[in-house]
Amino acid sequence: MKRTTLLILLFTAFSLLAQDKFKTSTAIVNFEASVPFFEEVKAVNKLGTIVLEPQSSTIICTVVIKDFRFKMDLMQEHFNENYIESHRYPKSVFKGKIEKFDLKNVDGIEKEYDIKGKLYLHGKSKIIEMKALIKRVPEGIQISCNYPISVSDFNIAIPSIVSSKISKTANTNLLGVLQNEEEKKYLTLK
Repeated sequence: MKRTTLLILLFTAFSLLAQDKFKTSTAIVNFEASVPFFEEVKAVNKLGTIVLEPQSSTIICTVVIKDFRFKMDLMQEHFNENYIESHRYPKSVFKGKIEKFDLKNVDGIEKEYDIKGKLYLHGKSKIIEMKALIKRVPEGIQISCNYPISVSDFNIAIPSIVSSKISKTANTNLLGVLQNEEEKKYLTLK
């Protein structure tokens, strides 16, 4: 009897902890480093992973560099081989804290939050700050944010022959709908 009660308590505690973690592996990350009058430098990655731990207000976003898609294959090849060197630095990771975040306050009305954390890209890291819009949607919690990335902060070399055709700052945005496992099971059963 004691053993059964202990197992039930442990399972319940584990379930409660697991419920508080929200995740998606289909976040959309866009970036654009276009310069007027030249070819558009723009890519999208639809396989970003975001994990939100509400108890600690921690957010982690991981993006596999090779999953970025460009309009032109040659641009994608140069991006991976010459600029970002995805064979050496296959992922970009952001880990930060959402300031003044409380899951109880997240509802259908979009609210702005400050996020501060460390971005790892191209073998370098930098503390960055950004604004995020967070709200509850039927599928879970939606997070969207925009942030500029300066190529010089991450030692991304742009050859002089094309340097006037590519912006020194990549405007980046992220959009994801995160679910916890319990909500995911419930939505699947509907």
